[in-house]
Amino acid sequence: MNQVWISAAGLSIATIIGSALGFAIKELPHRWNDTFLGFCAGVMLAASTIGLILPAAHSAGISNWWLVIAGVVLGMLFLNMLDFVTPHLHKITGLESEEHKNNSSLNKILLFVMAIALHKLPEGIAAGVGFNSAETTDAWAVTLGISVQNIPEGMVVIAPLLIAGVSRLRTFVISLAIALLEVIGVWIGFGIGSISEYLLPAMLAFAGGAMLYVVSDEMIPETHSHGYQKQASYALILGFVSLMYIDICL
Repeated sequence: MNQVWISAAGLSIATIIGSALGFAIKELPHRWNDTFLGFCAGVMLAASTIGLILPAAHSAGISNWWLVIAGVVLGMLFLNMLDFVTPHLHKITGLESEEHKNNSSLNKILLFVMAIALHKLPEGIAAGVGFNSAETTDAWAVTLGISVQNIPEGMVVIAPLLIAGVSRLRTFVISLAIALLEVIGVWIGFGIGSISEYLLPAMLAFAGGAMLYVVSDEMIPETHSHGYQKQASYALILGFVSLMYIDICL
């Protein structure tokens, strides 16, 4: 139980750290944004495959292989459905300041922030569900991977709100609420996974599929949209290998 609390606290603190950096650094050059986001994409790619989908396959065994396939597909479909009710996140590294010089764009900004917030829930589930296993090494690897990715996401929530004229206090409260959503997600994942060992592989695969969708549909396209795809690709590989070795060392 203590491990679940530590994981939830780590994820939310990473988001808050990112938010604090967002107050200090309102905008980074695309080269650095794309490189850092590429590294985060590699970390999440490793976390979803090595930390979630592979353990799900081992837990399910050959006879229940369909549970893993169904879980991955449902996880991706769940995130895809979120895209129908929230704006597309191809601006995940931040919104251009020219688009938000006045409050007429505030509704669009709030929709963007809502999209970030809704994605926090399945990320929290991805971290929490793994703590139902006897071996929690993979769960910690997933927590670390999502925490690394939470820092830039925490940053991109701040700048658009400040540019639109939202007060610094209200902006901080919004970022704190988003961080708390991930805590709720961790406990949802832990609670669902503890109901039945039979459901655990499906839940692990569901969380892995959701993370794969975010990496493929949101993070990688963003890193390849400003002419710095080479640096982003190298950073992705570095992120993947880094988490792989961290998982081995844990």
